[in-house]
Amino acid sequence: MTQTQVEISVIPSLSHVDAADWDACACPEAADGRPIDPFTTHRFLLALEQSGSVGAGTGWQPQYLLARQNGSLIGAAPLYAKNHSQGEYIFDHNWAQAYERAGGDYYPKLQMAVPHTPATGRRLLVKPAHAALAQSALVQGAVQLAAQNHVSSLHITFCTEEEAEAGTQMGLMPRLSQQFHWVSNGYNSFDDFLASLSARKRKNIRRERAQAAEFGGTIHALTGDQIQPEHWDAFWTFYQDTGARKWGTPYLTRAFFDAAQESLRDDMLLLLAERDGHYIAGALNFIGRDTLYGRYWGCIEDHPCLHFELCYYQAIDWAIRHGITRVEAGAQGAHKLARGYLPIATHSLHWIADDAFRDAVQQFLHAESAAVDEDIEVLTDYGPFKKTASTVDP
Repeated sequence: MTQTQVEISVIPSLSHVDAADWDACACPEAADGRPIDPFTTHRFLLALEQSGSVGAGTGWQPQYLLARQNGSLIGAAPLYAKNHSQGEYIFDHNWAQAYERAGGDYYPKLQMAVPHTPATGRRLLVKPAHAALAQSALVQGAVQLAAQNHVSSLHITFCTEEEAEAGTQMGLMPRLSQQFHWVSNGYNSFDDFLASLSARKRKNIRRERAQAAEFGGTIHALTGDQIQPEHWDAFWTFYQDTGARKWGTPYLTRAFFDAAQESLRDDMLLLLAERDGHYIAGALNFIGRDTLYGRYWGCIEDHPCLHFELCYYQAIDWAIRHGITRVEAGAQGAHKLARGYLPIATHSLHWIADDAFRDAVQQFLHAESAAVDEDIEVLTDYGPFKKTASTVDP
């Protein structure tokens, strides 16, 4: 298929495209440093494939889109055919149930996303010099692919706000959701951050950190070559426990962490709690240019507040010390509010094939967006930071 001399093709594996060509679209900024986020890099998505975390039997079947002009790759997108709604974090289970009660088949559907990763980032990966053309071609190509294969819908999840605006102009339906992110206000230390909080919240965090320290061991912050294979052995045990409780089956395979050791360790911060020579808990983060992304946590011993320490406070502390200005702590969790993480809008885009069902979803999205906006406003006002007295003109 073509769009203004742009050829769209579909490939079943990233092994079919050169890593440098893909990354020139996914993270052109990495030519002079870290990518904005590592999740759409060739190395991350290929690790999901090679480890069996996506592909046959997972419900995430790669259908990567490539956009070429005169033979040169100018755009790409991580696209998957899905037969369930697991591992997405933008929930459409109610849509699926309603459509199937009406006699339709909601699955398979197409999902443009990073599997198992509720982190905002670009989904329409385009070379800067071809941005508008390649974005349009990728959206039209994805919609055409959905229509030609008679799938119910296309979903572009955790896209950027700019992509959401562009996609809306192209006729896709925008959806608002929310997460809780910590954002630096120029802090030079964790104490600087604490000083910005109300006295009660500051006292509570100090109390929780003191309680966490009573687990009786040491917390190690490891990245790059500091991470060794034995650390993944320990973390896999933690991850299995959390995955079994949350999802029934962990989304990532053990082989993913071997792949991470090989090609992703510079993108990762692994926080491990060690006691009496044994690792008892851990939290895995990914490092972006300006953002630290909290992803997975687990433990084999329960200790008061150790989860908060490893997942939230250690992440903030590390971010401040390394000049990182944002920490994304994953999906959901209003409990993060009291710990300095404020509500932030996240964005997705949706295309529905059936006209009547699309109209119903559109009405729902209008109401939902208004509710999300109101929720963010209320929660932000209720946040843990000191209130600044407003000045009233006489």
